[in-house]
Amino acid sequence: MQHDLRLRAAARAIYNNVYPSADPAPFSFDEAERFGTVEYRQAVGAAQDARSVLAARHEQLLFAAIL
Repeated sequence: MQHDLRLRAAARAIYNNVYPSADPAPFSFDEAERFGTVEYRQAVGAAQDARSVLAARHEQLLFAAIL
């Protein structure tokens, strides 16, 4: 996923929100990415889901603007 910087940034934002520093995860995002932890994979899955939803919403907005 390192080649998709936007998806990685989204996964980092999700990871940091799900595992805030007040309730720290066992690893930082970079460590979780390196080790492929469950938390990291969940954050990536959430980012991928969010990308799909946001892309569909963007397409809807573009279609509405054309009408």
